[in-house]
Amino acid sequence: MEAVALFSFAASEADEISFQKGDIIKVTEMEEDSCWVTAEIQGKRGYVPGNYISLLPHLWFAGPVSRLEAEQRLRWQDTGVFLVRESESAPGEFSLSVSYGDRVEHFRVLEGGGQYCIWEESFCSLNQLVDFYRTHSIALWRYDTPPRCVSVSHKRLVLLLNTHLSKPRLAHALCDYTPPHTAHLHFLRGDIIDLLDCSSSLSWRGRCRGRVGVFPPEYVQPLYH
Repeated sequence: MEAVALFSFAASEADEISFQKGDIIKVTEMEEDSCWVTAEIQGKRGYVPGNYISLLPHLWFAGPVSRLEAEQRLRWQDTGVFLVRESESAPGEFSLSVSYGDRVEHFRVLEGGGQYCIWEESFCSLNQLVDFYRTHSIALWRYDTPPRCVSVSHKRLVLLLNTHLSKPRLAHALCDYTPPHTAHLHFLRGDIIDLLDCSSSLSWRGRCRGRVGVFPPEYVQPLYH
């Protein structure tokens, strides 16, 4: 899961990690009776105070769902309906389960050095991986067979139990964007942007701080509700 930092935090113990307001934090473990969560920031893992962060909502993350339960949920759904779940065979890792109508395929999400990948493309978060494969071809392999390509060109991953692709209305700025052109939208890391047009893969149009303009989508993290 991912969270956004509501406040800056300076670590005072060796097993804690510091962060700045607006940072995107990977939450790797949470305990209901604890005020601290285990997280990862720039490849470093440690504890962060739970009341300093806010989890980003993602309906496609199912949590500790078994392979069998994922198949029961997804079988006979439209092709491309999917969920991301915690891996049964590799605790701490994740699996992507995708419906192909009469069958469900399970794909391992590989993680290393703070990067996540399924095939050749790698991403710094699960959220970016899912966002990428909503609109791009994907090459995947099953757990129980040698690597093979499964072409899903012209198909889109869609939210579980939803037959239409969910379009984000808001985005979280991952870093400052100070464009040279007045037609572009200026924003700072941590800003929340109203998305007005996301139809282009090269530039999006949004509203922030009372101004409207275009900006490169790689500077933001879409928020799905």
